[in-house]
Amino acid sequence: MRFFTVRILSLVLALLVVIAAEAKTQEVKLAELFPTERQARTLLVINKVLERFHYRDMTLNRAFAAQVLDNYLSDLDPNRSFFHARDVQRFQSSIGRLHEDLRRGKIDIAFDIFRVYRQRIDQSIENALTFLAKEFDFERRETHQFDRSEAPWAANETELRELWRKRVKNDALTLRLAGKDDDTIRKQLRNRYQGIARRIHQFKSDDVYQAFINSLTRTLEPHTSYMSPSTSENFDISMRLSLEGIGAVLRADNEHTVVQRTVPGGPARQSGQIHAGDKIIGVAQGIDGAMEDIVGWRLQDVVDKIRGPKGSVVRLQILPKSEGTLGGRMREVTVVRNEITLEDQAASTRVIEDVENDPDLRIGVLEVPAFYRDFRAESEGTRDFRSTTRDVRQLIGELVAEERIDGLIIDLRGNGGGSLTEATSLTGLFIKQGPVVQVKDSFGKIEVETDPDPEIVYAGPLVVIVDRNSASASEIFAGAIQDYGRGLIVGEPTFGKGTVQTLIDLNRYVPTQDGDLGRLRLTMAEFFRISGASTQLRGVEPDIHFDFGFDISKHGERGLDNPLPWGRIQPVPFDRHGTFEVARLKRLSTQRTSQDDGFQMLAAQGRLLTEIDKQRVVSLREADRRAESEHRDRILKDEKHRFLRAQGVEPVDEDADQLDEEALERQQKIIEAIQINEAARILADMIRLEQPRRDS
Repeated sequence: MRFFTVRILSLVLALLVVIAAEAKTQEVKLAELFPTERQARTLLVINKVLERFHYRDMTLNRAFAAQVLDNYLSDLDPNRSFFHARDVQRFQSSIGRLHEDLRRGKIDIAFDIFRVYRQRIDQSIENALTFLAKEFDFERRETHQFDRSEAPWAANETELRELWRKRVKNDALTLRLAGKDDDTIRKQLRNRYQGIARRIHQFKSDDVYQAFINSLTRTLEPHTSYMSPSTSENFDISMRLSLEGIGAVLRADNEHTVVQRTVPGGPARQSGQIHAGDKIIGVAQGIDGAMEDIVGWRLQDVVDKIRGPKGSVVRLQILPKSEGTLGGRMREVTVVRNEITLEDQAASTRVIEDVENDPDLRIGVLEVPAFYRDFRAESEGTRDFRSTTRDVRQLIGELVAEERIDGLIIDLRGNGGGSLTEATSLTGLFIKQGPVVQVKDSFGKIEVETDPDPEIVYAGPLVVIVDRNSASASEIFAGAIQDYGRGLIVGEPTFGKGTVQTLIDLNRYVPTQDGDLGRLRLTMAEFFRISGASTQLRGVEPDIHFDFGFDISKHGERGLDNPLPWGRIQPVPFDRHGTFEVARLKRLSTQRTSQDDGFQMLAAQGRLLTEIDKQRVVSLREADRRAESEHRDRILKDEKHRFLRAQGVEPVDEDADQLDEEALERQQKIIEAIQINEAARILADMIRLEQPRRDS
């Protein structure tokens, strides 16, 4: 049995191809928001599937029901801006019977809560529009807690009104700092707040049901989710279309849409102006289309706006991550939508010469953006179908025969994963035959994925560089190389995505006449390294860690709610290739990086971004906000400009009206080379020290 791996890259493709639910233009009456018999039957089927096949054991008891309720309230009101404390207390009083209701397929409480939620939204938006009509005193010294995800619920209507007064003032100040005039600010915010209410009023019964069921599945772990019949239908339609979009993984964060990461070869990354952590504030179609404020929109509606035909233009209003919630500098980025092809993500090589002033040393760099495999061509019987392993085999042959390299760096930074088959076969190019990864299913059965080919395509000195966005198949490859002692892993701890998902059609479990029940994306297995350790949660820890001051504890799988824990099973027999003097190599690297301008710049950025991530309160005084924004901007610019000038490059003015995109791309390549250059120096140390030493 071979598992189909649904990995981080699949999330990218889903965002690129998912067509959002059909536009809802009609308001749904409160009287229509009640559960149906079909939904009750579906829940009974979901319960059985989860209990039988989910990787984590599920017990529908009181504690589980309490967590489901907490998740549902958090999903509806993540910033605790609508419900009163007395609402929550009343909902929680139902926990005693909720777990029994869930067993019987009853979810009346979910619809009761949603109807109250809609009423509370109407009240809050009415308050917001009242405050918006008044004048703001931006010289008054007061603060706003913009992140209330862990704050107490508002005790009463008076307290909630005060929260909204400060929120509206903060929203207005943010736009004011971005250069908007008062009339524009009031119009934009009026549309934003009215849009929140309008979209909630368009929720149908299936929308409420899907939201609640996903709160239930999230109680098990974050990667299991439910797709209603309408969502499933749109997913099927989208999978028949070409993958056209901007190439970005998006996530919802409160009422904002945040870029989780960009896809190699995609328009977003190629623009050089869209980065992980940036918030998308507005979307416009074409060169001169009106910019729509998308704050408060559902993620699928934002995706629908960003997707479009190949060659068409979409303009995005971006709030950089470095701004946090201060407002300040927003930028507009014009992106030409394109189809993300295998060619865009194909492996590539280059050679670094004169490493550490050694003119005779030549280091090959092999960049692997994704673990791709042309499954369609393979299924059609094409013998020379495209794959990562086939491309890398050829590229390595060229590096060794034509470039005569002394060592090889494999760059997996930003590689979100892909085909499990490719991760296994690519590992086989660097080891003798043997196990690569273990896969444990929900029944406890363990399957070992093995490289059966004794051929080693490259046996020389090897370094693999990873970062916090290297996930899934990247972690399998890096973990195997590390376990075998075949190469040295350098960089940051990886993403920590060590689980396997599959898509289950719920209609398989009921008679056809019951109607379409939708589908379940189910976590049903976990990856384990051949040494027995899981790649889940902890990821792969580098042998030499590049510390950029970034708080890795909140990134990747570690930053998700209720992830599966790290675990260990029995190792499988395998023969190590060699060992390394890691302590000595680490000491030499630390001596260099502590004095390196590039590493100092990246560390300053990391510390600042960590500080931003931890911030929960901002000033509502304009002078203070401007000063803080300018301070952050100055830190980032000063460090970057100092580094670039040390490299003999004049920095690009990224705030200029006419951006020199070619100069910006050259500048970005210099910054991206900082870590690669140090990896090359580490590899040079290994070569000089005749590493690795062969085990006797």
